[in-house]
Amino acid sequence: MNKVAVTCALTGAQQGKEANPNLPEQPDEIIAQGIEAVDAGAAILHIHARDTAGKAAADVEIFRTITEGITTARPDTVINLTTGGAVAGLPLEDRVKVVPELKPEIASYSVGGGALLGRYDKRQGQWVNDRFVPLFASHGELERVARIFQEHDVRPELEVYHAGMLNNVEDLDALGVFDHPMLINFVTGIPGEITKSTVKNLVFLVDQLPDNAVWQVTSIGARNHFRMVGAVLAMGGQVRVGMEDNVYIGPGELASSNGQIVERAVRIIREVGFEPASPAETRELLKLRGA
Repeated sequence: MNKVAVTCALTGAQQGKEANPNLPEQPDEIIAQGIEAVDAGAAILHIHARDTAGKAAADVEIFRTITEGITTARPDTVINLTTGGAVAGLPLEDRVKVVPELKPEIASYSVGGGALLGRYDKRQGQWVNDRFVPLFASHGELERVARIFQEHDVRPELEVYHAGMLNNVEDLDALGVFDHPMLINFVTGIPGEITKSTVKNLVFLVDQLPDNAVWQVTSIGARNHFRMVGAVLAMGGQVRVGMEDNVYIGPGELASSNGQIVERAVRIIREVGFEPASPAETRELLKLRGA
């Protein structure tokens, strides 16, 4: 199959218009850029919500407004809602509500205990953004949330930040809580206890995967965001891009929209002999309920 599923992550839970004034925050902005991204070749839209001040929010009604706005205009779009936002301090129970209440075809699900973020700035002589982000307190809690996904027929996009989290994926899969193929998203490039975004690291991670998995890579930051697309394609992965992960279209040039970022990714995809999968083809690839 020479078709590749393209996910566009529209806005995220951290950086805002201070990073790029074109980053969408309010529902009408997210809807408009989501439609543009779909028209540019994205089959899946990964969606975070923001409040009126532009801060990360877990309000189901904001998610509903965004989802309905996109699917009214582009009914075939595969919706992937976040249950993330721990980095912004949103409680787990609030973040998970989108699964039973909105039942998207996909929702993100970080399968680990947490991560120590930050980096040491030699020029300042101090740690920058130094903090611990808690995700799950126990394997039992991981299982409980996985079963919420299973009960409501929502495919989890399993967020994996380092190789140790694949152990949790393996154990949970053995409990029968995941439908197949599992969708695994390798999140790379965040400073801290997160795998660096390199081809060598990606080869190692992909080698640990079970056969019943489809995978993609989130490559954070302008340096590697587009460069990793070629490696992902060569290794048989799916593609994720978007302003949640990178706000630049080129060196020193801020992206005008998520659609512009998707357009560049699609050019890369076609240059190496692939085509972006349609939403229908993506549903078949992932065996989603919409298929």
